[in-house]
Amino acid sequence: MIILARRALIVALIAIPGLLAIAGPLLACPAESRSRAFDPAAGPFGSDFAGRDLGRELLLGGAPIVITSVGATVLCYVLAVPLALTAAAAGRRRWIDELIMRPLDIVLAMPSLLLLILLASIAPQSVIVLIGIVVVVLAPDATRVIRAAALGPASGPAAEAMLLAGEPRWRRVGWFLGRSALRTVAADAGVRFVGALYLVASASFLGVGVDPDQSNWGVMIEQNRNGLLLQPLATLLPACLITALAVGLNLAMDEWHTRTRVEETQT
Repeated sequence: MIILARRALIVALIAIPGLLAIAGPLLACPAESRSRAFDPAAGPFGSDFAGRDLGRELLLGGAPIVITSVGATVLCYVLAVPLALTAAAAGRRRWIDELIMRPLDIVLAMPSLLLLILLASIAPQSVIVLIGIVVVVLAPDATRVIRAAALGPASGPAAEAMLLAGEPRWRRVGWFLGRSALRTVAADAGVRFVGALYLVASASFLGVGVDPDQSNWGVMIEQNRNGLLLQPLATLLPACLITALAVGLNLAMDEWHTRTRVEETQT
C-alpha cells in the first residue's frame, strides 16, 4: 500500500505540471480585458501584477520552461556522451583524455548560476541561446560522470579482446562502451534534467535570456513576488508547479534505482 501511494504521488507530481506544459497552450482561452492588478476575485485564481488572468498565464507559462529544459538536457548528452567515451577509450594516449577533460574542469569549477549570468550578459537574448548556455553549464559534469562509468569497461578484458580481434573503433567505443555506460546515463538524466530546470527557472526569474513579457512560470515568480501578500497565488502556484516537477523526477529516479537493485539481487 505504501509503495502504491508513493508511486501515485510520483505520477501526480510529474503529470500535473507536465500536462499543463504540454496541453496548456491548447486549453488557454484568448486574452480578455484585464482587471485590476493582484485582484483575487478576477477569475478562478485571480489576476497577476498586470491584471491578466492567472489561470491563463499558468496554462501558457509551462511550455517555455519545460521544453527549454528538455531541449537543454538532450543536447547536453549529445555533447557529453561522445566526449566522455572518447576520453575513457584514450588508454595510453593520455593526452587525449587531458585535452578533453581539463577545459571542462575549468568550466566545472565556476559556480553554475554565475556562469549562466556571465554568458547570458554577452550573448543575444533568445531561447536558443539560453539552451546553449545551459548545455555549456551542464555538459562538463555529465561528461565526467559518464567517463567515470566507462573507464572500467574501457580497460577490461572484453575491450582488450575486441581490440585484439580487430573490431572497428565505432564498435569498441560507441557500441560497447556506450552500452556499458547506458545505465549511468539513464540514472544521471533525471538529475541533469532537474539541473536544467533549475537553471532555466533561475534565468527566467532573473530575466536572463527570456522575454520579460512572455508567459513563463519562472518569469511569473519574479514579476508577481511584490504582490505576495495581496495575491499569493500569483507567486506560489508557478513556484509549486516547478517544485513539483523537480521533486517528482527525483523521486522517480529513486524509485527506478530501487527497482533495478531489487531485480539485480533476485537474478
